[in-house]
Amino acid sequence: MSGLLLRLAGPLQSWGERSAFTPVRDTAPFPTRSALIGMFAAAEGIGRGQSLDRYQNLRLTVRVDRPGVRLVDYHTAGGGFPKDRTAATSAGSNKGAAVITRRHYLSDAVFVVAVTASDETIERLADALSRPHWAPYLGRRSCVPDEPFLLRRHVDDPEEELRTRVPLSRTAPPAKNGDRQGTGTIPVEFLLEQPPPPSSGGEPAPVDVIDVNDAPVSFAQHARSHTGRRIHRTRLPVPRSLAGPQHTLMQRLIDYAHLEESA
Repeated sequence: MSGLLLRLAGPLQSWGERSAFTPVRDTAPFPTRSALIGMFAAAEGIGRGQSLDRYQNLRLTVRVDRPGVRLVDYHTAGGGFPKDRTAATSAGSNKGAAVITRRHYLSDAVFVVAVTASDETIERLADALSRPHWAPYLGRRSCVPDEPFLLRRHVDDPEEELRTRVPLSRTAPPAKNGDRQGTGTIPVEFLLEQPPPPSSGGEPAPVDVIDVNDAPVSFAQHARSHTGRRIHRTRLPVPRSLAGPQHTLMQRLIDYAHLEESA
């Protein structure tokens, strides 16, 4: 088993929790499994009606570098046009009027995702994400990811990398009295598909267990379906040295990504 690392950052992200079109298009506070598998399938050129079995054994771990700020966009489509140019209906006709929705986004959010699977699967996904058939986006086509997107193509233990080596896209809080600025740890939120690792000492971190319905079974246009999964949300200690001033972030990320090339 090995893995790859993705950094999901951009001006806007939106991770819808419902597959049906509704007047309020919400967003989850973190990347959903459905959206991430959809991203992988698009990169590999897998159509909506094709099987998703190849993604069943992926393990996804999300580190929340910045949760972002929720924004709501009042959105209209098809207003002021003749009926045959307004939004289409599922029955093959047209609505005849403007479609009004309120679309939720996360602004200035940053997530780093560890994808763990067999070596063969990771190599296949890394190749696809490097040269995607359809371009990746952060939940909606209008949400384009920042670079660097694919941080590392192959690491032996991507979840350990998240906890110990991947630069944080945030500034560290002030050090406590007696602590040096570059030493110690800071707590960072993680979302795991399995219980968190045992604590190295002291009391274990509190864990919230969340049941969500975002594991895709099919993306078929008229037969979308999902099943449930369990997420363990917790805060784990990350070395303070991984954080730093915002003006050094890009160089820290580039240096980290280049470690793979020099290995």
